[in-house]
Amino acid sequence: QVQLVESGGGLAQAGGSLRLSCAASGHTFSDGDTSWFRQTPGENRKFVAGIRRRADSWDYAESVKGRFTVSRDNAKNLVYLQMNSLKPEDEAVYYCAIRSPSWYSLRPDEAYSSWGQGTQVTFSS
Repeated sequence: QVQLVESGGGLAQAGGSLRLSCAASGHTFSDGDTSWFRQTPGENRKFVAGIRRRADSWDYAESVKGRFTVSRDNAKNLVYLQMNSLKPEDEAVYYCAIRSPSWYSLRPDEAYSSWGQGTQVTFSS
């Protein structure tokens, strides 16, 4: 059984940085595609960033492009989301999710088979 666990969330400040991590048990990230989504109260989950199995292709939501970076450490079997130049609108619960490798867009959340429990990023003024 696959289990994903996110960590690294917490208090963020304008212009600051956080790095989220996603750890997996029962799954090797290099076997599939991995993406990060985020959700705010009353909203649907939204795609943030994704990395394909071969780690040679990425996708980012326009709202985070140039500020966030998704990466993977195969030796540690971790996926990261480095978040720089944080803005108040980045406040959300962040989830990592995995799916079987596919040529289709990384963005549709219904394509993902396993999800973590989420980690909260809260903005402090």
